[in-house]
Amino acid sequence: MTRSQHHDGDVDAEVPVDADDVDRAVAAVRAGEPVCIHDAADREGETDIVYPAHGVTPAAVRRMRNDAGGLVCVALPDAVAGAFDLPFMQEELEHPLAADHELGYDERSSFSLTVNHRDTFTGIPDDDRALTITKLAEAAADPDGFPFVDEFRAPGHVHLLRAAPGLLDHRLGHTELGIALAEEAGVAPAVVVCEMLDDETGGALVPADARSYADREGIPYVEGADLVARLG
Repeated sequence: MTRSQHHDGDVDAEVPVDADDVDRAVAAVRAGEPVCIHDAADREGETDIVYPAHGVTPAAVRRMRNDAGGLVCVALPDAVAGAFDLPFMQEELEHPLAADHELGYDERSSFSLTVNHRDTFTGIPDDDRALTITKLAEAAADPDGFPFVDEFRAPGHVHLLRAAPGLLDHRLGHTELGIALAEEAGVAPAVVVCEMLDDETGGALVPADARSYADREGIPYVEGADLVARLG
């Protein structure tokens, strides 16, 4: 069976739908491995490489910046972000630039603060970001007991995303899709998301090309609609 998909008005690409995609994605996340998630053609129309935060190594950061090329962000559930008093950045900014924040793909942005772990140097090298990310996974696994302020500083080089309170009932972004997948896998509820970009066009990698990449690399590829149908 195939699902007809398109991006930004381009000619439809026939992308195969496998009933086992969600199962493979859950198994990969449980094992600390990445998955590729396409949100929806009528949303961002982007595929993100998504890692469970606890499984991120310097090599994983290198893969995201080289093979994906987007922004490396860590998504946290609403309750975890609330425990650490992490706001939505839009609500904290008093600069005039924040006054008009209409988005073409959603009602609001998930962006919160940017952080570095205090044991990093500049925070940007692969090993620094991997340390920050894995420590965020530790924090998400124990939000009531983790000394967040003692462990992290802001601003930093890892962007935090705060998921909608009801996850897939309230929002269908990569933030929520990734967290729902982590929860289903039974791992720390923190995931790294990084958009896949096309080196030739500079735009989002179309789903067919993203799936081809995933197949070559042995990474599960899953459609957001399939995650919502199973986990929503």
